[in-house]
Amino acid sequence: MQKNNLIPAPDIFNISSQKQFEKIALKVFRFQYDNNAVYRQFCELLKVEKGNVKSLREIPFLPIQFFKSHEVLSDENPVQQIFTSSGTTGMVTSRHLVTDVTLYEESYRKAFSEFYGNIEDYAVLALLPSYLERQGSSLIYMVEDLIKLSNNPNSGFYLHNHDDLIEKLIELEEQDKNVILIGVTYALLDLIEKRKFNFNNTIIMETGGMKGKRKEMIREELHQQLCDGFGVSAIHSEYGMTELLSQAYSLGNGIFECPSWMNILIRDTEDALNYVDNGKTGGINVIDLANINSCSFIATQDLGKKYPNNSFEVLGRFDHSDIRGCNLMVL
Repeated sequence: MQKNNLIPAPDIFNISSQKQFEKIALKVFRFQYDNNAVYRQFCELLKVEKGNVKSLREIPFLPIQFFKSHEVLSDENPVQQIFTSSGTTGMVTSRHLVTDVTLYEESYRKAFSEFYGNIEDYAVLALLPSYLERQGSSLIYMVEDLIKLSNNPNSGFYLHNHDDLIEKLIELEEQDKNVILIGVTYALLDLIEKRKFNFNNTIIMETGGMKGKRKEMIREELHQQLCDGFGVSAIHSEYGMTELLSQAYSLGNGIFECPSWMNILIRDTEDALNYVDNGKTGGINVIDLANINSCSFIATQDLGKKYPNNSFEVLGRFDHSDIRGCNLMVL
């Protein structure tokens, strides 16, 4: 397979305009077309030739299911880390093969700094039982690193020891300390059933998902319950997944913003190769330039809307979407 050189990784994290983003994204597309056998085969089955792709909307987006069935790699270097998705026993899970874990570290560190400032200004508390209880979680990798970087003796993980967490949260609030509590949704609901809070200095960040522990809820209802239980005016959220090395963040109201090396397009649910206008619901396609060594162009199974300022909203999932091209390759 033909090889070509890619832009140095630091360029990816120093994008300052949409024009620069598009230029680098097209360069990444050409690199991955040449170096990623799975992605190239997918493009060829869609009859997309590398030289004919001149804009973001002409780039094929690989269905996210391919991370369950194929080794999605654009790099011949040894795999340093394998991130896996959660799933029930016997279920096929996604595997993201990472050949340069420093790209992931730079991505989440820079993104956190962009949205929240210096990590050392916070105590980072994590309530992530479903993730802690298995191997290969990219979220645990990130949060563990953020806890270390906070350089704060109060930072740490909590599993099912809710009483200890409650005591720590109250202690830090009384000391006027800045706190970020990152929690899986059902565990945050469990916590406020044990104790109601009234926080002034604590950010509540939910990572989404009931993990089969509770009935799914619409975001407005969920966030209202969490706001009432924690005594805060807004619930923050993180939008990330095993198959991505970047995260988008919502500082409230379920409206997400991407770091400068990540972007969202909303595809038509009836025709995956076309896109819908801002404000209309469709499937979320993600461009994640940090994924240069796997695939940067992912068609997710999430439904959402995009807004004129490039922010977006996640509205739910469609689990059996027939993304054109999926049925062309054996899954």
